[in-house]
Amino acid sequence: MKPYLQKPFIQLFDFSKKINYKTEILAGLTVAMTMMPESLSFAILAGFPPLTGLYAAFIMGLVTAVFGGRPGLISGGAGATVIVLIALMRSHGLDYVFAAVILAGVFQISVGLFKLGKFVRLVPQPVMFGFVNGLAIIIFMAQLEQFKTVINGEMVWLSGTALYLMAGLVALTIAIVLVLPKFTKAIPASLVAIIVVFLIVLGFHIDTKNVGDIAAVSGGFPPFHIPQVPFTLETLQIILPYALIMGAVGLTEGLLTLNLVDEITESKGDSNRECIAQGSANILNGFFFGMGGCPMIAQTLVNLSAGARARLSGIIAAITILVIILFGAPLIEKVPMAALTGVMIMVAIGTFEWMSFKVINKMPGKDIFVGMLVAGITVWLHNLALAVLIGVILSALMFAWESAKRIRAKKYIDENGAKHYEIYGPLFFGSTHNFLEKFEPAEDPEVVFINFKDSRIADMSGIDAINKLTERYRKIGKTLHLTHLSEDCRKLLKDAAAIIVVNIQEDPTYRVATEKDPAVS
Repeated sequence: MKPYLQKPFIQLFDFSKKINYKTEILAGLTVAMTMMPESLSFAILAGFPPLTGLYAAFIMGLVTAVFGGRPGLISGGAGATVIVLIALMRSHGLDYVFAAVILAGVFQISVGLFKLGKFVRLVPQPVMFGFVNGLAIIIFMAQLEQFKTVINGEMVWLSGTALYLMAGLVALTIAIVLVLPKFTKAIPASLVAIIVVFLIVLGFHIDTKNVGDIAAVSGGFPPFHIPQVPFTLETLQIILPYALIMGAVGLTEGLLTLNLVDEITESKGDSNRECIAQGSANILNGFFFGMGGCPMIAQTLVNLSAGARARLSGIIAAITILVIILFGAPLIEKVPMAALTGVMIMVAIGTFEWMSFKVINKMPGKDIFVGMLVAGITVWLHNLALAVLIGVILSALMFAWESAKRIRAKKYIDENGAKHYEIYGPLFFGSTHNFLEKFEPAEDPEVVFINFKDSRIADMSGIDAINKLTERYRKIGKTLHLTHLSEDCRKLLKDAAAIIVVNIQEDPTYRVATEKDPAVS
């Protein structure tokens, strides 16, 4: 067996590893209970057959649990990716959706193979705060839908006895989740809460909304199905935009979830491996009647809060969903939605970064703005990828602006009458204007040195600024020397024949700008 395939199985069955099998199994059962109604809800919302949501939960959950980038991460039929495909479903039908899911998987595998998953490190902390807080609000608001019912074709709020029963059962679930860990952590509180509320509803014949009211969950093993779409360029043009957006959304949510789990567990995941596992699972989804998906923050937090830290819990969750589809549907369809709603409300509360309120008065104003903006976009548009992208771009622009203002020059004239400019701060597209304003070619002596020991030329805009400055001095017959340039700066400047890069040793030998330097060719 190949090493990258062998490693997950070693992690599963190597008894020298300290895996708490009871905790992993119970956590997996709890995750399955919370994942099923969510996957069903999103499938129905998108107009897919309900079973496509459960098949996606099984396929995504199993593949990523075994081969994914880190233990403890839970994947399934997530709303973030499904929402992207609603328009395609309405315009072209289910087979085009499956084709887009397959293409999205190919894109995700490519990102992993080219090791581009590391770029998630560029997401700033304020963006993470906004992303997580926005997601927590979305999870909480989604649970409010369970307090509604359909009357005469219209969705209305529950009232009277139905409302009191629903609220009471949700409150009981929350109370069990909060109180039980104070007495024992041997069994996940969420699973106990679901079982207790289920037994109460069943024993007292309480008339309340259950999983079966959302959709039927019985079916067979995921059937193999080749999407019936024309294999043409026109088809590619139709599905490619949806596939790229779905793939990007899945990777964004997945890699941010991976980072979040890294922080919680104080361990390190493999982002590129996670990309490959996600892509592989989505390809299988497209061929086995699944709606596609990605890592799910809510279920991942349920898993971690239940004490799971290994891959086994994710595998148990996936297999449990399949067993329920095949054999356990009549029982699971009777599980009250109030119990699942209470568990998800507690997940929303646990997801929210309450620490962000404690540090808000210590954060720069721009970071507070970015965090609130990302949270707002996440809640308003339900587009996690767009929210993160806007947050990253805005943070980068703010950083560039601050860096541009910080470039400065120390000036002095040596004993030989030559003027020296010691530059501090990076020379890049944002700082070139301020850089050029530091110099006074008309007033400067015949010989001028620019010392880049505490600076660096970062891009073509910086090179262009150097060329313009060199030309200014040349036109008035003065000589400009560049000193202490780093290796990467010299590489950037090697094609600028008029500028000679001086060696960057402790005691450099300065040369005039028109003299050929052997280090530059």
